[in-house]
Amino acid sequence: MRKTHNQQLPLAEAAPDHPKAKELEKISDILDENTIIYDLVLQDIGSLTQKSDAKSGACGMTAEQVIRAASVKQIEGCSYRELEFRLVDSRAYGLFCRIPFGKHFKKSTLQKKIKAISEVTWEEINRVLIGYAQDAGIEKGRKVRVDCTVVETNIHAPYDSELLFDSVRVLARLLDDAKTRLPGIMFSFHNHRRAAKRRNLEITNAKNNAARQKPYRKLIELTEKTIGYAEKGVHSLQNYVGSSIIEQALASGICKQLQEYLPIVRQVACQTKRRIFAGESVPALEKIVSIFEPHTDIIRKDRRDTYYGHKICLTGGASNLILDCVVLDGNPADTTLTGSMLDRQNDIYGRYPLQASFDGGFTSQTNLKEAKDNGVKDVCFSKGRGLKEEDMCRSRYVYKGLRNFRAGIESGISWLKRSLGLARCTWKGYEGFKSYVWASIVSANLLTIARQQLA
Repeated sequence: MRKTHNQQLPLAEAAPDHPKAKELEKISDILDENTIIYDLVLQDIGSLTQKSDAKSGACGMTAEQVIRAASVKQIEGCSYRELEFRLVDSRAYGLFCRIPFGKHFKKSTLQKKIKAISEVTWEEINRVLIGYAQDAGIEKGRKVRVDCTVVETNIHAPYDSELLFDSVRVLARLLDDAKTRLPGIMFSFHNHRRAAKRRNLEITNAKNNAARQKPYRKLIELTEKTIGYAEKGVHSLQNYVGSSIIEQALASGICKQLQEYLPIVRQVACQTKRRIFAGESVPALEKIVSIFEPHTDIIRKDRRDTYYGHKICLTGGASNLILDCVVLDGNPADTTLTGSMLDRQNDIYGRYPLQASFDGGFTSQTNLKEAKDNGVKDVCFSKGRGLKEEDMCRSRYVYKGLRNFRAGIESGISWLKRSLGLARCTWKGYEGFKSYVWASIVSANLLTIARQQLA
């Protein structure tokens, strides 16, 4: 007989019979078989635990819960707010993360714990998974493919006017915060944010470069005035004596932020003068494209597209696992990366691969000779550029097979960007960027191994 409601809901339920739930269950088994992963995570989050030796008080997230929640976040591509809701609302995710019935973790807790995992730890976790895949017969590392891509940082288009406006806005906000919240602080300050916004709009709506000169000069003047206010503010904050510990800590925090932003803002003003007024072409290595993510590199790809982020080099295997990843500084030529990526495979497996396939940008006679000397029998560059197929591989048939094999990493990179969030990093700072990249790769590898074992 149909009822209006159940008298009592069960306290514990099994995972739902769904393909996605089965994938999560298999990932859970993989993590449980490699408990060293939990030990690695605990080393990073252990310092965040408050009252770890206390006999009373609320228990924080365990290392097991942190790595599982991080995997869910990357697989689902959700924000911390959405992750908080999914862990509470979803029975499958709640069971996967092993969150007790009635327990709830706030988004701030999730963010603090997940961001505490360093990029070194993520890389070690990936190597543990690669070793597990080798023991399970999923990936032997005998046949690899290498390619590069760009992961963008979370910034807006780096126009000079926008950078100058951001500089005035941020410095003015910090100075206004100091004046408002610290009684007795002494320094002169005028907020030019609204005037800077108007100049920025004038530059955006100007019809030609000549019409932009005047508002640019005014915007530079407002920026330099704000820099002067900030320098005086730093001096006052350094000598400020608060009436309480809270005020003293606040003054120290604002002073630290101003000292971090000031050299970046000065460089933004300098590069704008050189480009707009002196007509110089500022080298990419000397440019700042974001005051919030100053580590961002300018990556020009194939003389067509320009990206703002960091170039990464990936090594994939025959099983579609990402065996290795390197986040690069600047935009080095692909030809300089061939030897180092093969050397890293030697570090991982204790031997060089038998076959290696590279994109055409890696091609050079020196790279071919070095790879052959290290025991790589077949080396395929997708574009020969003067190299004969017979010199690279044992036969033309083998060369064509490796060339087709290399194309598979393009689909892997596309999947990482579309489904695992590798298109754009949403974590702040250079260290956060590297951790984000590795978090996406580890989550992808966990999912790949699970699907291989379920197939």
